[in-house]
Amino acid sequence: MTSRQELIAWVNELLQTNYTKVEQLGTGAAYCQIVDSVYGDVKLDRVKFNANQEYEYVENFKILQNAFAKHKIDRPIDPTRLVKCRFQDNFELIQWFKRFWDSYSSGMPYDALARRNGKPIGPMDGHRPMSSASSARSSSAGAYNRARVGPQAAGRGARPVANRPVAVGRPASNNRPAAGQQQQVQDLGRQLNEAKAMIETAEKERDFYFLKLREIEVYLQSTEFAQGSELEAMAKHIQGILYSTDEGETENVDAGHMDDQEYDQVSGHMNTLHVDEEETF
Repeated sequence: MTSRQELIAWVNELLQTNYTKVEQLGTGAAYCQIVDSVYGDVKLDRVKFNANQEYEYVENFKILQNAFAKHKIDRPIDPTRLVKCRFQDNFELIQWFKRFWDSYSSGMPYDALARRNGKPIGPMDGHRPMSSASSARSSSAGAYNRARVGPQAAGRGARPVANRPVAVGRPASNNRPAAGQQQQVQDLGRQLNEAKAMIETAEKERDFYFLKLREIEVYLQSTEFAQGSELEAMAKHIQGILYSTDEGETENVDAGHMDDQEYDQVSGHMNTLHVDEEETF
């Protein structure tokens, strides 16, 4: 078994990077370029090499899955686990990639930096993804700290003055800004809780639909349809939808693109399928 240090050294040498931990590979960018070093046809201009958000990691793994499908690489990957940047999940995958590269690489020189147009790739300030919830907590905490530090900073440069008598019954002037700060903190806390609730709901919905699409993808890849049949054409059409990118283009899947006539036949058949509105959600 190859050690983690040897694997990181191999990745850095192949891709001209400066990774220091296996967990940092969880962005998916390095995996995409390792495949490109073998086949030379991965669309690296779509890879987010400086990703630091979890949804950007997922986009990179989508590109990786498209490359696997195009070259019929039978190796399941689970982006929902890999994007968490945990050691064990990424260690197992990079070990597989090393064996894969040793078996299929042509051995020709590979200019990794030129292939990604000089874009930097490697560890960010922290290898774990920054979720939307943590971003909201960070900005709210910054506003809270500024509210606390502001009055103190204003008073640091003031010269000490002699104590003056304060009229009985008159509130001290410092109490008024303190009350305003307390109200501001309460408002920020309420906004933060609302944002966290919305983000948690959105993340649950995202994970739910992602797993459903993944189940469909696995079913289509593992099922053999009769060649030239209507079911095979429909499976191609569904795969085309699954592998389409944000720009509307579709990567080649196992059997390639459908021609216009075949696409119209499949689309027409899918439009005739009955959908019970009460069963949708």
